Amino acid sequence: MTDLFETIRRVLVPIHKEGYPFIAIGIVLTVLAGTFVQFLGWIFLLLTLWVCYFFRDPERIVPVGDGLVISPADGRVNLISTVLPPAELDLPSVPMLRISVFMNVFDCHVNRVPVTGRIDQIHYTPGLFLNAELDKASEDNERNGLVIETRQNGEPVRIGVVQIAGLVARRIVDWVKPGDDLTVGDRFGLIRFGSRVDVYLPAGTRVLVGLGQKAVAGETVLADLRGTGPVRQFRRT
Repeated sequence: MTDLFETIRRVLVPIHKEGYPFIAIGIVLTVLAGTFVQFLGWIFLLLTLWVCYFFRDPERIVPVGDGLVISPADGRVNLISTVLPPAELDLPSVPMLRISVFMNVFDCHVNRVPVTGRIDQIHYTPGLFLNAELDKASEDNERNGLVIETRQNGEPVRIGVVQIAGLVARRIVDWVKPGDDLTVGDRFGLIRFGSRVDVYLPAGTRVLVGLGQKAVAGETVLADLRGTGPVRQFRRT
């Protein structure tokens, strides 16, 4: 019986409180629509169940190790490049490694801190709602940027984490503020309904993921700040 309860607990993933209002609206619409047109009631019921799924907030097993950078989002690694960081982050105006994780509407949208450190600053930038998979979305879309100061070999290292709204996303939510001390894997925000998260890392950081790879927030190791170890190779099968 204990095993049965544990199985049920794992299947019934917790729902983040950010989703409660949307679920409540869905239930009301389901009841109202079903009262007059049964077919519409079923449609709204399916939409309500999808909203529950969208706002799921599962536990994650976070890798712990010196220099590891963990994925801040569930989704697909769609960009790995060396670019100048966004000006609003006030990072050094030198090329940095950028790893982007694109979230579709079926991915878990709770975002997690990629490294242990202190929130140095947060900067919101209004903008467009282009397809978040596009490279130019980093500059043109509505976004919210965090600068996190971590330590590597006893020296301070500042990295950027940028939440980017997409075609459907219209709301970026953060639960942290400048000065907060966070541990890798901690939840720090959420983007509603399809979007992207960029991580800006110092040059020389070792990339440990490949383009197109599925990333899991709080679990997938994106990179190693130490820049050591063999270069990983990937192939599509």
